[in-house]
Amino acid sequence: MGRNTRKRRTPLATRIVAGAAALAVAGGGLIWANFYASAHEEDSGRNRTRSAAAQIATIDCPDVGQRIRDVPDRARGEVDGELASMDSQITDAYQRLATTRQAQAGDARFVQNSILGPLKDRRKALIDRIQLEINRAGGRADDTLDELAGCQGRPADQQQDGGGQNGDGGQGDGGQNGDGQDQDDNGNGVAGPVADDFIDINDVRPNSRDSRNGLAADGDGGSTGTFTTDCGVNENNLFNSDNLIAAPGVDNGAHHTHDYVGNQDNDAFSSDEDLANADTSCRNQGDRSTYYWPVLRLQDGTREFDADDQGGGAEGNIGRILKPARAELRFVGNRRGDVVAMPKFLRVITGDAKSFTNGDANANTSWSCSGFEDRQVTDKYPLCPEGSQVLRTTNFQSCWDGQNIDSANHRDHMAFVQEDGGCPNGFQAVPQLQVRLAYDIPTPTVVNGQVRNPYAVDSFPEQLHKPITDHNDFINVMDEDLMNEVVDCVNRGEDCQ
Repeated sequence: MGRNTRKRRTPLATRIVAGAAALAVAGGGLIWANFYASAHEEDSGRNRTRSAAAQIATIDCPDVGQRIRDVPDRARGEVDGELASMDSQITDAYQRLATTRQAQAGDARFVQNSILGPLKDRRKALIDRIQLEINRAGGRADDTLDELAGCQGRPADQQQDGGGQNGDGGQGDGGQNGDGQDQDDNGNGVAGPVADDFIDINDVRPNSRDSRNGLAADGDGGSTGTFTTDCGVNENNLFNSDNLIAAPGVDNGAHHTHDYVGNQDNDAFSSDEDLANADTSCRNQGDRSTYYWPVLRLQDGTREFDADDQGGGAEGNIGRILKPARAELRFVGNRRGDVVAMPKFLRVITGDAKSFTNGDANANTSWSCSGFEDRQVTDKYPLCPEGSQVLRTTNFQSCWDGQNIDSANHRDHMAFVQEDGGCPNGFQAVPQLQVRLAYDIPTPTVVNGQVRNPYAVDSFPEQLHKPITDHNDFINVMDEDLMNEVVDCVNRGEDCQ
């Protein structure tokens, strides 16, 4: 299984390569926690190690990118580059957290003094540069961004209800936080998923998911048609750990591997011209749009092509990549009225790759099983019965501000429909993209609090492969005729493909 050939042009933003050396174990995965003392150590040493691991399992940093507004166009590349550098800093700090458990057990201030304190200083330097770049380009930088420099350590079982916490380190002093529950590594050397990340689909209450972010735009009134585009399931093995929307010009900007369907010239260095001239995997050759999402992996000991690479095994994303058995890409209408055409090169991110630490405000993907579609869950992976497929479903934002193909935080130019089906003031309805991925996955087993042969979504290392971090990305590269066909079909109430 191969990855796409990368172009090496001068990037729009500073090119970042994750600075941490690959810390590999048997499966090529990132070492994350030596929770248990060696067999010859005394029980007291074992308990200290377990306690330290329970206190701090990951690093929680405020998401600076989501606070940035009104960045002048000529500064956006540089700002995106600095934000990508910040992600690399968190990855490096997490690697240090994951490989210093013995030192942490012997020094209650080790995490604060050796990891979180230096990380705050490095983040402060990048925030200063971001503010300078915005001001130099004629903008007015938010002078309160410095408040977001500090990160904290927290247990894996404690999830934020809101945005990332500020401060100088939270539990860095070694104080107990949460219920003290240990998080195991399932014997594969990486952080997650753990048993508590899974739920039997029969235990999910029907129609219980809060879908405020995933409101479907289609309904009984308004524009009721659909347009389905068939772009395959990544038969061409196009994979990389870039993110052209969030980190243009930055190598390994995602720190996890993506599946790509549609446009075949997708990496961090692809220009709009490259996308417009690329081949496409879509059956309709007028659709050169790029559709991408983090891969699912089965942690079965398989060494994938990226087992030793940044974005892959070197950052804790290990195991066999699972392609969808089906990838259904469908555009639907709006309950209140007609839709208008999307502009070419419109960029849309839905879900949040950092939801475990950011909180669930932008979480969007729902997980289910075929035959149980009325049971949807966002923060758990489903355990499906034999013969049932794992389903990942995402309904994108479908209200556009009418002006911009992107925004400084890659979100403000798009919005979800409101509960009444209409768009917020100043926004207009465009066809809503709905992505439904179906997977044939052997059901993991949970025995004595450990999950065996789990599957998990690729993630930033510090996000611990939590299902709530799933996300989806789209760049519209349909030609004008095809986009007009989509709009006409949806507005006429027809089902087209």
